[in-house]
Amino acid sequence: MIPPGSSIGILGGGQLGRMLAIAARQLGYRIHTLAPEDDTPTGQVADVALNARYDDLDAVRRFSEAVDVVTFEFENVSAEAAAAAEAHAVVRPSGRALYIAQQRVREKTFLAERGLPVTPFAAISDMGDVHRAAEEMQGPGVLKTAAFGYDGKGQIRVDRLDELPNAWAALGNTAAIFEAFIDLDCEISVIGVRGAAGEWSFFGPVENAHRNHILDVSVAPARVSGPLAQQAVDVTRRVMEALDYIGVLCVEFFVARDGRLMINELAPRPHNSGHLTIDACRSSQFEQHARAICGLPLGSPELLQPAAMANVLGDVWGGGEPDWAAALAVPDVKLHLYGKRTPRPGRKMGHLTALAATADEAKALVLDARARLERQT
Repeated sequence: MIPPGSSIGILGGGQLGRMLAIAARQLGYRIHTLAPEDDTPTGQVADVALNARYDDLDAVRRFSEAVDVVTFEFENVSAEAAAAAEAHAVVRPSGRALYIAQQRVREKTFLAERGLPVTPFAAISDMGDVHRAAEEMQGPGVLKTAAFGYDGKGQIRVDRLDELPNAWAALGNTAAIFEAFIDLDCEISVIGVRGAAGEWSFFGPVENAHRNHILDVSVAPARVSGPLAQQAVDVTRRVMEALDYIGVLCVEFFVARDGRLMINELAPRPHNSGHLTIDACRSSQFEQHARAICGLPLGSPELLQPAAMANVLGDVWGGGEPDWAAALAVPDVKLHLYGKRTPRPGRKMGHLTALAATADEAKALVLDARARLERQT
């Protein structure tokens, strides 16, 4: 066990690290963060904020020597940086788990080889792969860069397979994955938690809706059947056991109209769809992650009341400073802002969470509160 009073090092400076730091400090831990930017959301609430690039291995070594356990809030940290950290501190989740989950081809291949349900895919590394994918895949799909893509970045929709060569060229002829489109009913996520001794807990499923490839609204509990919800939980546990994972991991799923459940992708960290657990659950995903990586007993993930979360993007600032008072006049709504100085369209600046008697009521409340943020002119 890494007891309270010890230091947790967070590689990454975004809002996930900020919320993890707040939860860990409540448990008595000190927080160090490393990120290439100044005045980060995590750095604002950390004890020590180191400004360095993730590929500055000397800085990563110094950072790791000063803490008791290292974790990630940003998965695009290189394998070399993870190995440098592992030489000086406990790293959870492991560099191996991060290495698999941070690259789409490795991730999908790992899952498929273990019989886990994934979307049909083809790996692309050269023009021969492009032509084979065009011949073998059925119907339209989306071409994605194999690494460093998030919130829809590095993705191109391909409606006809003869468009695939041009799409690959538009991505810079870099390593990519082509995934078939799914006749989608809904998207859900399960956030699993696995402790150092293999103990297991989970949140979810949560139902997710996206806008412009960015998560827009999450609702818990997800409005899916009991058997499908149980299948998603079981698959999540199998994924975490296969990775020998310690900490919080989110498995994002597609639910097809014919009832099939397929893994879309893994997020080896706390996840946007789990933000509602701060207000709606007995223990949040961030507290659970801190407990897991420090070897403490896991808390209860019980959902105390149906809830909905809506992201607040920089677009809301288009008419000036948002009307915070109007949004917070909705009694069952909580506001969480991330301390980012500059709002930009598509940038996640914060989120709202609403609690209600039903998931549908919670969704209506949180959407009403977000609409109130935009000042009427």
